[in-house]
Amino acid sequence: MIAKMRPQDILMPVAAGLCCKPGGFHIDPVRPVERALITHGHSDHARAGHGAVLATQETLDIMRLRYGENFAGSTQAIAYGETIRLGDVDVTFHPAGHVLGSAQIAVNHGATRIVASGDYKDAPDPTCEPFEIVPCDVFITEATFGLPVFRHGSASNEIAKLLSSVALFPERAHLVGAYSLGKAQRVIAEIRAAGYDAPIYMHGAMEKITRYYESRGINLGDLRLAKGMKKADLAGTITLAPPTAITDIWTRRFPDPVAAFASGWMRVRARARQKGIELPLVISDHADWDGLCATIGATGAGEVWVTHGQEDALVHWCQSKGLKARPLDLVGYGEEGENDEAVQESEAAS
Repeated sequence: MIAKMRPQDILMPVAAGLCCKPGGFHIDPVRPVERALITHGHSDHARAGHGAVLATQETLDIMRLRYGENFAGSTQAIAYGETIRLGDVDVTFHPAGHVLGSAQIAVNHGATRIVASGDYKDAPDPTCEPFEIVPCDVFITEATFGLPVFRHGSASNEIAKLLSSVALFPERAHLVGAYSLGKAQRVIAEIRAAGYDAPIYMHGAMEKITRYYESRGINLGDLRLAKGMKKADLAGTITLAPPTAITDIWTRRFPDPVAAFASGWMRVRARARQKGIELPLVISDHADWDGLCATIGATGAGEVWVTHGQEDALVHWCQSKGLKARPLDLVGYGEEGENDEAVQESEAAS
């Protein structure tokens, strides 16, 4: 009879990231490894240079768009719900609701199941598969917004604020800062869902990923590049751009622009002021405090490992509920945009 392995012997944090020795792979490694399982395409989780990569087709496509055809030695696509045997473990990918193609990875060894969530949200999003609760023994959760102050509210309410401002200031252009993978497409889809059918403009750095979303059947309406437009013709319009662009020299091509920023961090008004944001929009692709707590409870996990974010508060909450909990202290992960900004700059200059 084989002795039951402890969870920390199935998955363990090492310098390269989360390592599964019995399976011979890493999850979202921060440096090149022989075999990588990638939860989603944001650049703090999906890096080039691995020997072999296993991910959803969308994540592989996004990595190819961003890093080129030869971003890994070999690739293999896995569908949601599909199980693959790697070494002594079975792995299954489940929707994470974060961005297109994002996945939680369930690792099964004997009777023990560990779920590595990657980044996730439990809020509705018209541009990706909804988050799926995966019952497990150990749940590895992010904690980007792991403080009670972070309660995101409804994205539709934030879009209503944007459209009210557009109607109020027809002579001004509205520039919405949003990360190029996931957030920009979600904001566009939410604007369309609110009944806005005029052309929406975008910065060149967003074009490749946005057109890819459209190729996967996500209808985003009439989208145009802002480049080459006459300044006067951009009055009363909405343009999506990387967050760094909405407060730099690029904005001079727009008439009296209103700087908006779609992010969970816009709940912190001081942060909005610091970034020079006139119209903060609290729209996040990460679970808020209530979402994190509800998800942890719904998994039925008796043990929770907390990573990248406000670990201490969430660990304390888990322990107060009688759960075993600890921070993982993984390094190299952050808010998706911090690393993706550099990728955007290389994708296009507009």
